[in-house]
Amino acid sequence: MALRWALAEQETGRTLFADERVAERHVGKGAYAGMEFLHVNARTIINTVPAESPMPFRHTLNPYRGCSHACVYCFARPTHDYLGLGIGADFERKIVVKVNAVERLRAELRAPAWDGDHIAMGTNTDPYQHAEGKYHLTRGIVETLSGARNPFSILTKSTLILRDAAVLAAASERTEVGVSFSIGTLDRSVWKLTEPGTPPPDRRVEALRRLTDMGIPCGVLVAPVLPGLSDSEAQLTEVVEACAEAGAESISGVALHLRGPVRGHYFDWLERERPDLVGLHRERFRRGAYQQDEERQRIEGIVKVAARRCGVTGRNRYRGTSPAGAGAGARGGGGAPAASDTEPGGDGGSNGGQQLRLL
Repeated sequence: MALRWALAEQETGRTLFADERVAERHVGKGAYAGMEFLHVNARTIINTVPAESPMPFRHTLNPYRGCSHACVYCFARPTHDYLGLGIGADFERKIVVKVNAVERLRAELRAPAWDGDHIAMGTNTDPYQHAEGKYHLTRGIVETLSGARNPFSILTKSTLILRDAAVLAAASERTEVGVSFSIGTLDRSVWKLTEPGTPPPDRRVEALRRLTDMGIPCGVLVAPVLPGLSDSEAQLTEVVEACAEAGAESISGVALHLRGPVRGHYFDWLERERPDLVGLHRERFRRGAYQQDEERQRIEGIVKVAARRCGVTGRNRYRGTSPAGAGAGARGGGGAPAASDTEPGGDGGSNGGQQLRLL
């Protein structure tokens, strides 16, 4: 199968695949019926973020491209356009699998030039999406990083992470490990409408509880908060209270943003599913990819106040200091990174283009 690959911003300057025009096509069967898996051999697996990027971390790792979670707002959809595939159904059903990810990671961690920096996972598509149940690449990556005592973090919407709970707990005894769950709402009707391929949000809260009970530091990103769907104070407070009770060490909220082709994809979906909210969204996004400062600050403020009221005062280690005031690398600093969206060609908005990556 011919497959065009143009590099995303995190992976510039290097060829990712040994033969970047060829992928082996595998049709999903049984639990994976309706999906296609495009097997590729990555030339490199640890991605170094350009020095000029505002991202709050330097290295990322993504074993999969495309995501069956099918979140309608997912910022990563345009990466399938780079591949010559569609950003709609193709993104959700045709998953690129870097089948040699674990082997490449072992080799790159052994390289003399590697200095043991933190590696962030889940900054593009979810490392615990449906395909992980078939390929077990993320588990192999976690085991490899643990064996090398290399610090890492994971951002996910998936309860499949519980499969690897014991592995993560063991890793946390050897190096710095953090997990963050993305939980934008507890409203099942909103969840089913906007994130149809993800586990229900209440199950994510329970997964959070189980991991924190095992001593694995977890944070929560109440994100993305969707205009007219999940942005009321009552809805946001409900998420914060549930996550605080489950043991989250940090909780932060982020408003929806729509960059590049994702804007058109989202608005097309909105016209079909919730035409009553089109006017509100046009008003909120009249300046471009980002909502007005006041709205973003309102959402962040509601979440922050509710978290403090619940006794959660920690900040994500990549958004500020840890609860104890330790340095950025301190253990227990609140989980995975709140990544920045720095896709090229976007209109950055008044915040300089810095926004949360959500998968």
